[in-house]
Amino acid sequence: MDIALIRTFLTVADTGSFVNASARLFVTQSAVSLRVQRLEDNLGKVLFLRSKAGVELTAAGRAFEQYALSMIKLWEEARQQVGVPQGFTSSLIIGAQYSLWPRLGFRWLDALQAARPTLALRAEMGMPDRLTRFLIEGVVQATLTYIAQQRPGLTVVPVMEDELLLLSSFPVDDIGGIGDAYVYTDWGPEFTQAHAVSLPDMTNAGLTLKLEALGVEYIVNRRAAAYVPARSAKRHLDAGRLHLVPGAPVFPYPVWAVFRDDLPDDIRQIALETLTRVADQAEDAQDDVMQALARISEDDISRLGDD
Repeated sequence: MDIALIRTFLTVADTGSFVNASARLFVTQSAVSLRVQRLEDNLGKVLFLRSKAGVELTAAGRAFEQYALSMIKLWEEARQQVGVPQGFTSSLIIGAQYSLWPRLGFRWLDALQAARPTLALRAEMGMPDRLTRFLIEGVVQATLTYIAQQRPGLTVVPVMEDELLLLSSFPVDDIGGIGDAYVYTDWGPEFTQAHAVSLPDMTNAGLTLKLEALGVEYIVNRRAAAYVPARSAKRHLDAGRLHLVPGAPVFPYPVWAVFRDDLPDDIRQIALETLTRVADQAEDAQDDVMQALARISEDDISRLGDD
């Protein structure tokens, strides 16, 4: 069975649309339609009901979906085992959102290599939905993400809380000194709601960035201010390229690790142990920034979730 046909079937089932599936798979819509048709011909069953609103699994499609997931899982397991480089005894594939690789994911790789030199590692990147799909299909075995989705066969573990701080590329005495230099960073619906409540006068920024921690690189080279993770910005703060804004509210943003339940116990244990150590070090660095902010803020810093 052509594995591309199976992946295409699962993507169409997940997105509910040939158009959306083609965008996710980076192929044309006609290619998606052809692959599904070939799969239906091979099985002798119609897998999707087509309509103007999209597609829906038939009874045969729902029955085949579980087998498709199992086939993808077996394929990925075989690919990983066959692909273990000479001199290594096992492998681990980790996925993470872009913002979580610098100063967390990369250091996790370092810690894993030091703790288990015979463990071959591979890194992937993606947004939460893509990472969840990779986990379900067995493309990756563990992920770091800001938005964890609990699914059968997956275990979600809290890692740490990133602290989103208001930083500027120029020194100011208080939040009122930011003015029109403010750039809104879209960290998701929870942040948007909390931001609107805490900073109602700063909801109409002329520029919005949905670039996660890349916002640091944007503001550091311009006269600008934005909410970015303390962990990602610490080196710029230490070098004097960015400045803390006294009195600005702080927004916590939890980081999660998600593991496949079928990950071998010894690899899961070493992965959790090393990730815990790396997260503790990241939190220590973050605490330094928080203490510096507390020293320059006259009042207690307001923080989402605090009473």
